[in-house]
Amino acid sequence: MRVLIVTNMYPTQEEPSGGVVVEHQVRSLRDLGLEVEVLHFDRKSHGRRAYWRLGKTLRQAVKRVQPALVHVTYGGVMAYLATRAVRDRPVVVYFRGSDLLGSPADRLPRRFTIHLGVRASRRAAARAESVIVDSENLRAALPRSAARENTWIVPSGIDLARFTALERDDCRSRLGWSSGPRHVLFPASPSRPEKRYALAQAAVARLRASGFYVDLHELDGVAHADVPTWINASDVVLLTSTHEGSPNSVKEALACNVPVVAVDVGDVKQRLAGVQGCYVAAPTVDDLSEKLGLVLSASGRVDARDTLAEISVERTARRLLDIYRTVLERWAERAAQDAT
Repeated sequence: MRVLIVTNMYPTQEEPSGGVVVEHQVRSLRDLGLEVEVLHFDRKSHGRRAYWRLGKTLRQAVKRVQPALVHVTYGGVMAYLATRAVRDRPVVVYFRGSDLLGSPADRLPRRFTIHLGVRASRRAAARAESVIVDSENLRAALPRSAARENTWIVPSGIDLARFTALERDDCRSRLGWSSGPRHVLFPASPSRPEKRYALAQAAVARLRASGFYVDLHELDGVAHADVPTWINASDVVLLTSTHEGSPNSVKEALACNVPVVAVDVGDVKQRLAGVQGCYVAAPTVDDLSEKLGLVLSASGRVDARDTLAEISVERTARRLLDIYRTVLERWAERAAQDAT
């Protein structure tokens, strides 16, 4: 099977950590024997100009590659243009979060731009042959016109070979962290409004006021290869987002057996269900600080890694392959009916 993956997130020389999730999935699909070509529209470097002549560029790529199907990762304007440009073979669109949910925490100009992206996503979902989403809340955000029988929930896969438990003191030594305080990791850039860094800061400040000696670290500008070191150096990973699909930071922490305190967004409650030492908290300073205190009082690892077996990048690739086959079978059946 030959697949053309269209994406606006993929590692480049300037941004080697950009889109590594997509890169890992491409590699896993290739490991299964699929012929995978990647068409990258570099939105990060070129802004909206990256989508100029997208339709023509994509049609040329389809003619050259001759894929059985086109897989668009992720939604927004790119997905809208791609589903409009390719009509002679199935197009699968994968949605992960803000592309369907928007970002109400952003300032007004940015929020308006994201709103336009959500409208484009909904139109792309209605036009696509198949839709894949990260979590149930994203499926609920799809328009009614999206084909429900061709919609699947597939959380983004985790590289369990990379994300595994490492010796905590060694990781702290590598990062130059002190052995005195407890360490809380905020797994995002503080500049992203939807991640609510101020809420995380306030919760940690309340924790300090209650007698805990705590440092708060931000996972900002860290190379993806170094992320396991940061997670394993931490006592707890703290997620305070306004919205998520299936947050990789939570799954990566669990793969390292590092405790998580997170608000109830995306599939967080599902991921933390039954994992002793991890907590779902209300998005308030009081509850977040209380749950952080419970984790730090226990001062240990959790037993969570085995819960992720079904969403390793390898298992996810096999799930995608099954979806591709189903999509192609249904496309062929419909084509045969139309021909009679």
